[in-house]
Amino acid sequence: MNIYDFKVKAQDGSEVSLADYRGKVLLLVNTATGCGFTPQYDELQDLYELHQKDGLEILDFPCNQFGEQASGSDEEIHSFCTGRYGITFPQFAKIDVNGENAIPLYKYLTENTKFEGFRGPMGLILKGVVKKMDKDYKNNGSIKWNFTKFLIDRNGEIAARFEPTESLDKVKAKVKEVL
Repeated sequence: MNIYDFKVKAQDGSEVSLADYRGKVLLLVNTATGCGFTPQYDELQDLYELHQKDGLEILDFPCNQFGEQASGSDEEIHSFCTGRYGITFPQFAKIDVNGENAIPLYKYLTENTKFEGFRGPMGLILKGVVKKMDKDYKNNGSIKWNFTKFLIDRNGEIAARFEPTESLDKVKAKVKEVL
């Protein structure tokens, strides 16, 4: 089993097979529009513009599970992201990434990766918040917050997981390596 075995919902509700992205390098991100990490959209768009021609696709999955920071409709979220950050990469319907309503794609991602730890000053803040929600957070693969990223290689295999506090320079370096 790999990433190409999954289908997700587009913003319009239609089904999209991730097999459509076969041969591409994918960066999957669960996002939110009202989060302290939302400005990462700028750097993600820059990364996309730089490497789309090389086969990179960034797949954006809005999620309202962390502090209800993606409370708008799919259209409102898309309008905000294109208007404020100028994103041009694919953005899908809002999803759950954890729990019984998590979509199968994210169940697969979290079951096949480990939590990588928080970094920097924001990591200290996030650690306290996350610990209140899940005392055992360090020992499971669940998504801890918005803007967790999964890098998928051209064969549909998970190449890396990045927590939201990870430096986008490290993400960019790994993307370049996998490309």
